[in-house]
Amino acid sequence: MKAYVKQVVAGLAIVAAMAGSVQAQGKDIVDTAVAAGQFKTLAAALTAAGLVDTLKGAGPFTVFAPTDEAFAKLPKGTVEELLKPENKAKLTAILTYHVVAGKVMAADVVKVKEAKTVQGGSVKVNAMGGKVMIDNATVVKTDIAASNGVIHVVDTVLMPK
Repeated sequence: MKAYVKQVVAGLAIVAAMAGSVQAQGKDIVDTAVAAGQFKTLAAALTAAGLVDTLKGAGPFTVFAPTDEAFAKLPKGTVEELLKPENKAKLTAILTYHVVAGKVMAADVVKVKEAKTVQGGSVKVNAMGGKVMIDNATVVKTDIAASNGVIHVVDTVLMPK
């Protein structure tokens, strides 16, 4: 399974490099995440769920992007299980729970108590003591601009209710 993930990531990197050379306005959310180097698992999951084209679309989108370390916190075997074709619907639900329609910058995030996700559920937003929590995830980096939205890095994979 690890070999499959590496192939998917390598393929996604090639596609992202080709798309990036065509774009005049800068990198989209997918290209930006791939270039960061800490979202390999997220990139593989987006590919397996068929969401790459969606997040390369016009948007704008706000993505709460879990790092590779966030995915590593899941119980052993969870990521491999989710990447299987028969689990595409569940994987899609989890990934779209990390996306909010519109471009919500950090200054705006702290003004809301919850946000409706593309998945249909809502994430709780709690800004206190200089840190922001999205459900049970801590936002560790904010306002990574992309041509079609913004990425906020989170330390935990968000799970829909």
